[in-house]
Amino acid sequence: MRVAFFGTPDFAVPSLRALVGEGFDVCAVVTQPDRAQGRSRSKLVPPPVKVAAEAEGLTVLQPQSPEDGAFLLRLRELAPEVGVVVAYGHILERELLQLPRRGMVNVHPSLLPELRGAAPIQWTILNGLTRTGITIMLMEEGLDSGPILHQIAHEVPAEVTGGELSAHLAELGAQALIEGLALWEQGAITPQPQDHARATHAPKITRETARLDWSRPAERLVRAIRALDPKPGAWCTLDDLEVKLFTARLAPGAGPAGEVLSADGSLLIAAGEGAVEVFEVQPAGKARMTTDDWQRGRGVAVGRRFT
Repeated sequence: MRVAFFGTPDFAVPSLRALVGEGFDVCAVVTQPDRAQGRSRSKLVPPPVKVAAEAEGLTVLQPQSPEDGAFLLRLRELAPEVGVVVAYGHILERELLQLPRRGMVNVHPSLLPELRGAAPIQWTILNGLTRTGITIMLMEEGLDSGPILHQIAHEVPAEVTGGELSAHLAELGAQALIEGLALWEQGAITPQPQDHARATHAPKITRETARLDWSRPAERLVRAIRALDPKPGAWCTLDDLEVKLFTARLAPGAGPAGEVLSADGSLLIAAGEGAVEVFEVQPAGKARMTTDDWQRGRGVAVGRRFT
């Protein structure tokens, strides 16, 4: 099967490597342009998928927009039988979706129709779900609404972070992709329409979504801290200084919401119900560090209040 692969971040790399390893003819790898990084913004850094593709000697295309006419012409010349999309980062319009003879398939990290949208991994943890998985679906113009080819379920570990769950699902996604494409090519599976009445949504994580509201129950705050670890990080303020919190657990304790109840190695912070014990922080402009190191440098004391 001749494949055009669309993907950008680390999450997409296992799927690309699996396609190559299983002997699929990857005629092109489409990824986003190199981006400037660092404080000076002078160094261009290639996306992880580009690095992986070049290591395999594959053709890499980096259009500014997937609707660019020259790009569409080049892709048409390559004549892929199917397109595979894994966290590419652009919405694809009809012309591109219909360009491969068999259409486009997507690797989506949830059990559709649950958690359609940009951030299903984070919302799995934010919502306290105990089960998630991978869906291989045929793409259409709607948001993650196309017919399902294949699914594999995955139990969500109790204390997993967003980064850890993403790594697990990236590998599971590669497995599901290979299985789904093989079964589809053999005619062993038929695309099944989604039950749209059961659809839930996983919108993009915004800065406001990531802000911790200490009036909420401790359980919800701990889930938020885990879901947004390592990026973008759940944040709040202390004396108008922005601080991201990591590595947290539920703990007994009570007091005004956001108040530091204990500052002995870890930080114990009162929530609307219960308390949150925090073991790592990242103050604005600084590296991630243990709460013990931060306390020694800043002197965070009992009675101070996070907002």
